[in-house]
This record gives sequence, structure tokens and C-alpha cells, in this order.
Amino acid sequence: MGEATIRYGWYSDLTPVEKRTYWACFGGFALDSMDTTIYALVMPVLISVVGITRPEAGVLASASLIGSAVGGWGAGILADRHGRMRVLQFTVLWCALTTLAAAFCSGFNEFLVARFCQGLGYGGEAAVGGVLISEVVRPELRARVAASVQAGYAVGYAVSTAVMPLFLETMAQDPGWRFFFAFGVTPALFVAFIRRLVPESQAYELAAARRRRGERAAGFWRIFDGVHIRRTVVAVTMSTGIFGGAYVMITWLPTYLRLALGLPVTQTAGYLAMNILGSLTGPFFYGMIADRIGRRPTFMLFLLLQATNVSIFLLAPIGPAVTIGLSYVLGALQGGLASGMLPTFSELFPTEIRASGEGFCLSGGRGFGSVVPATVGMLAATWPLGRAMGVCAIASYAVAFVFAAMLPETRGVSLDADHQNGGIS
Repeated sequence: MGEATIRYGWYSDLTPVEKRTYWACFGGFALDSMDTTIYALVMPVLISVVGITRPEAGVLASASLIGSAVGGWGAGILADRHGRMRVLQFTVLWCALTTLAAAFCSGFNEFLVARFCQGLGYGGEAAVGGVLISEVVRPELRARVAASVQAGYAVGYAVSTAVMPLFLETMAQDPGWRFFFAFGVTPALFVAFIRRLVPESQAYELAAARRRRGERAAGFWRIFDGVHIRRTVVAVTMSTGIFGGAYVMITWLPTYLRLALGLPVTQTAGYLAMNILGSLTGPFFYGMIADRIGRRPTFMLFLLLQATNVSIFLLAPIGPAVTIGLSYVLGALQGGLASGMLPTFSELFPTEIRASGEGFCLSGGRGFGSVVPATVGMLAATWPLGRAMGVCAIASYAVAFVFAAMLPETRGVSLDADHQNGGIS
């Protein structure tokens, strides 16, 4: 069979530049996800060996999310000034080095600093990568391609979960957890691929050329001005609910399975594997649906299904077989919701403030949503962990649903350098 007859869905329709950009953004998500999920996997060990308390574990999770908020908006502002590719390379490298630094921590305060700094890198990479892939891919494929980049999160989570037994089962827990963190420096090698093979987006290059000709650069504060302020408020509030609910599950699920359900490491890995499989496939489902029926109804559908799923998963008396099945659905809906924000928020803003706008909406959601996993930690001091997780997650998804209904519809909008949001309803 000749090469021309082999097709892989929408991927076969991408140009060589679109494909290289896709793998750069996908790889960035995967490798930074690997580093951030190491913390969640190591947390039960840090609680039992290092002496981290449950409330402190919640604070560490929130520190990362606050760091992501600062990093996402800051990286977005820099990307609008200095280019998407340059900032993307820096954020991947930063995330790798700060994960390595965690291997040398010995107490809560040191972990707090390392976790915050790591969040800076992950938040920056997610925001800039989402803008880059959205600008490079044509409108009719944008939701499917840009959303599928989020599947890199599942790949990174799968890698960290797969290597977890190597460090936590075959070694003593201390220094096993330190070697696990040290493993997180490996994404630094990926920067060489980005530097050599992936070009800057044409939309940014055109905007930069206009600035060189004397056109005044738009300030990042324009996302709070005029026509943009309503879109900014709606998007950041929706993302707060999505991230708040998602981070409850991401942060506390390994601990819930280990300490609340009493599962051993090997069985916990099996449940997490189903969750990861869902996170891998969910962005593809979201992208296909959103390109057909629109961004707004797809968000609302996924949020309604996720709130229902979390209610059953955490609050209903279900057996192991149902739990493992719902673990997959949980990951699929979670991955789909997170992935949908990448193309949608890029479509809300013109080129000169696109990265700033997407960075703020994503990072603001992470920052405001960061109080939710910390709240779970405080409630779990007196409530069963499952109830604390369920109440906080469902409330977060309810907020997101209300604001998703107010979201401007952006399916099919152009993202060229002259785009000024025409056609958004």
C-alpha cells in the first residue's frame, strides 16, 4: 500500500509545519504533565515519610496552581512581545529544572517554594502552547487539533505512573521519592527539538512586522477594556470552575485510592491507568463535537456529564467494577473540558493580545480554582475525604456551567493577524 493511501483522520490533512507544531505542543504538554503529576503520585509517601500533613498537601497543590496562574499570564504577555516559540522553550526548561530541585527538598517550606516555581513553568507552557497550535492550524480543524494537544497531559501522567513503581517499589521510599523527582529533569532535552524544527507562527510574525513598521504595540490591559472585558470575565470564571473541579480529582485521587479506599500501590496504578486512558481520549471526543456543534454547547454538555459522574464516583455506594469504569469517564470528561479551553480562549482575542488573553483566562482559572483542593484538605480534617472531594468538585462544575452558557460562540472564526473578533456571537 502506497504512502498516499494511508490516512490517519484529520492528522493526514495537516501540513508539515502544522504537524511539527502539533508535536512540539503535544510534547510540551506531555513532559510538563509528567513532572507535575509526580507530586500527586509521591504525596502519600511525603505524608507518611516526610511528615507532610493533609492540609499541607492541599496547600502544596494550591501553591502549584497559583504558580501556574502567575506563569500563564506572565508567559502570555511575554509571548505577545517576544514570540510564541522562544517563550515555549523557556517554560519547558524551567519546569524540568524546578522538578529536579524538589529532589533536594526536606520539609514543607522548601516544597512550597519548589512547587510554586514548577507551577510557573507549567502554566506558561500550557498558555503559550495553546495559542501557538491555535494560530497555526486552520479554522475547520482547530478544535480537533488544538484540543487533542491536551491529550499530551494523559501521556505525561501515564509515563509518571508507569515509572512510579521503579522508584517507590524497588527502592526504599526514601531516597526513592528523591530519585523520582530527579527523573523529572528529562524534559529539558525536548527543548532541542523545539529549537531546531518548529517555526514561529505566521500570525505572530505578521503582527511583529507591523510593530516594526511603527504600529503601536497593544498593552496586555486591553483584555480588560471595551469589547474584551465581558469575554475575559466569562472565560476566566468558567475556567475557574473547570480547573477547580478538575484539580480536586487530580490532586486528591491517588490519596483517595490509597488512604480512603486502602488500595495498594499496584492496584492504585490500575485505577489511575483507566483515568489516564480517559484523559487521553477525552480531548479527541471534545474536538470532534465542538467542531460540529460549537464550543458553548459542548462545554455545557461535558460539564453536566462530569458533575453527574463525580457524584456517583465519590458519593454513591459503588463496587470496584463500577469505580474503575467511572475512572475512565472521569478522565475523559476532565481531559475534554481542559482541552476545549485552548482553542476557545485563543478565538476570543485578536493576535496582538491573544497570548495575554488566553494566558490570563487559563491562569486566572488556575489561580482562583487553586483554593478548591486546599479547601478539600481542610474539610477532610473532619469529613470523609470522598465527601469533601465530591462537594467541592460539584460546586465548581456548577459555577462553570452557568458561565459556559454565557460564553461567546467562536466556531470557525479566523485567527489571522488582522482578526478583530468579527463574527463572534
